[in-house]
Amino acid sequence: MELSKRLKAVADMVPPGSVVCDVGCDHGYVPIYLIQNRICTNVIAMDIHAGPLEQAREHIGRYDLEAYIETRQSDGLAALQAGEADCVILAGMGGRLTVRILQGGRDILEAVDTLILQPQSEIASVRAYLRDAGYGIVREDMVWEGGKYYPMLQARRSQPNAALPSDGDLWMRGGQGDAQALRQAADDRYGPYLLTHRHPALHRFLLWEREREERILSGICCGAAAETPENRKRREELRLAARIRAYALSCFEQRPERGNGHEM
Repeated sequence: MELSKRLKAVADMVPPGSVVCDVGCDHGYVPIYLIQNRICTNVIAMDIHAGPLEQAREHIGRYDLEAYIETRQSDGLAALQAGEADCVILAGMGGRLTVRILQGGRDILEAVDTLILQPQSEIASVRAYLRDAGYGIVREDMVWEGGKYYPMLQARRSQPNAALPSDGDLWMRGGQGDAQALRQAADDRYGPYLLTHRHPALHRFLLWEREREERILSGICCGAAAETPENRKRREELRLAARIRAYALSCFEQRPERGNGHEM
């Protein structure tokens, strides 16, 4: 089974020997890859929709892996029993849905050591939830595929988050308290591990995002509509985002980039 770049990066985060539950398994490609490459001995593949799950069963059967991959129709983690898996994958869904599934499966997740998450949106809210729920982000990656950037992370219980470098060049004017708030916001929005390791794909993403949002800001600062309440609010949001992004970009200043994962 050959995976897309995005899914391969997700699969590469699975600790060898894990019993994995892939929630939202879609066509079953990641479970098949994990078994074929002997990363896992057993996988539970779950999806809320009957159609994709049936396609996953067909693919699993095509590779004669029914003895190693069990399929279940499930809304989130509802069909998983406590202790059946020690690693859960949630990839390819929105951040809000990711958080809802994690919240709904809190009791089941007490027995799960590792989460591998690849939200398609709102990843800052996912990272904030993990922090508040007692998880530490121990590994992150970002890949470029099909014209999009895809961040992903591995989180574990009771593990400290990766720390940003404490060098003076990371402190922005405005006082230490202000810098600490910016640091937390940058951690949540861009990832503590990606920032600490100055991941080159994140650097490219930050530059791309800065250019895009500067164009947006320029567009809503002109004309009669510039002073509408909606535009004023949007300008404030973009300016705050620019401060957080500038803080993140300062992690890359005066140092060579070095990646620790997949690159573009």
